[in-house]
Amino acid sequence: MKEPSRQLLWERRSQTPLLLLAVAFAVAYAVPIVAPDARAQVHRACTYVEWVVWGAFAVDYVVRLALAADRRHFVRTHWLDLAAVVLPLVQPLRLLRLVATLMLVGRRARMAPQIQLTTYVAGAVVGLLMFGSLAVLSVERDAPDGNIKNLGDAVWWSFTTMTTVGYGDHSPTTGLGRVLAVGLMLSGIALLGVVTANIAAWFISRFERDDRADMLQLAAIRELQDEVRALRGEVARLGGPVAAPAGPVTAVTGPVVVPVADPPNAPAQREVTSPTP
Repeated sequence: MKEPSRQLLWERRSQTPLLLLAVAFAVAYAVPIVAPDARAQVHRACTYVEWVVWGAFAVDYVVRLALAADRRHFVRTHWLDLAAVVLPLVQPLRLLRLVATLMLVGRRARMAPQIQLTTYVAGAVVGLLMFGSLAVLSVERDAPDGNIKNLGDAVWWSFTTMTTVGYGDHSPTTGLGRVLAVGLMLSGIALLGVVTANIAAWFISRFERDDRADMLQLAAIRELQDEVRALRGEVARLGGPVAAPAGPVTAVTGPVVVPVADPPNAPAQREVTSPTP
């Protein structure tokens, strides 16, 4: 059995710490937005946590790059992780760091493809709904003409935007808020397409399994029929009796025609005359 590479071992060992760091980053990002009137020490602690998480992500990327067998291929296939490391720690771009971490943890998880896809979609919906609300609230709360002033309004706006309903009771008024709205709408449409495609693929796979089962049963029946024909032909060739088909026999007066199973190439019926009582 092939031993796992050092990169794979590192990814397995760092999966749980990265997930915990993602949760810590989410909390540190949300606290200053939800509680803007908190003490300065709280805001400072959240900033420290964000920088520590960023440093951990950078170290993880550098270690994986050093352990990779083909570094160019690693950079091409892990561009989102690289973007999350090199982008400055500003709002709302720093959300990419959390998205990259969640995707990284999902890629390392050992799950069935459909379960993995469902997990991705569910996590993306929850993440976009929550952090889209926080991002637009942080941008629109202090806007002069803004109408998104609390977390409830932000969550409602994010939900209606992701589902492309757009009631219009809450909408962003700043340029950055509208950029967030466009990104949220496109993400909602994409996720809806993924969900629809996943459901269709599940139904198609079920139908294909049923069709394969029916084809196997039909093939087995045909094989049994061929064996029965071969056995009957062998019995007829050896000159042995062939069993008559089962069924009720009706007694009648006068000449009676009794169906008798004949060997191949024989007349279909044989007349048997019985005396009349």
